[in-house]
Amino acid sequence: MKPEVMAAVLDAGADMINDVHGFEAPGAWDAVAESDCGLCVMHMRGTPRTMQTEPVYADVVAEVSAYLRQRLDAARAAGIRADRLCIDPGFGFGKTLAHNLALFKNLDRLADMAPVLVGLSRKSMLGALTGRQTADRLLPSVLAALLAIRRGATIVRAHDARETVDAIKLWRELGET
Repeated sequence: MKPEVMAAVLDAGADMINDVHGFEAPGAWDAVAESDCGLCVMHMRGTPRTMQTEPVYADVVAEVSAYLRQRLDAARAAGIRADRLCIDPGFGFGKTLAHNLALFKNLDRLADMAPVLVGLSRKSMLGALTGRQTADRLLPSVLAALLAIRRGATIVRAHDARETVDAIKLWRELGET
């Protein structure tokens, strides 16, 4: 989220930068403009310290969509090619369970504007839905990844990459195309 850190990781060879602040920091676009790395624009309401303190939205899908669209427009205005950009609705970042569910059920609307990265692996929303502790969320995480892809996600962030990739391979070979 800090342009100086973005520049440093690019110098170190980073292939992607996922900014939880949507590249809002002054100089953020300048720090990444000359690179070819992928850029993920994420939505977060508030700051990490305040984001879960009673988050309120009139229409979470419309508000998150509008924010992401505005940040994509800002990226393009800064000379960032569209093929370098993806978006992340920020599951769990300033959102209640109801907000997360609404966003998940409307991933296809987000996918219309840019490739969508989804990070649901081991998230508290999966614990809230299943009653499972973090260490016991492998199956819910893998299933959530498959469902996210079905709803339009292009990139899935997973703690258990091997199991998630195996499930995606099987899912595609055994029925989903």
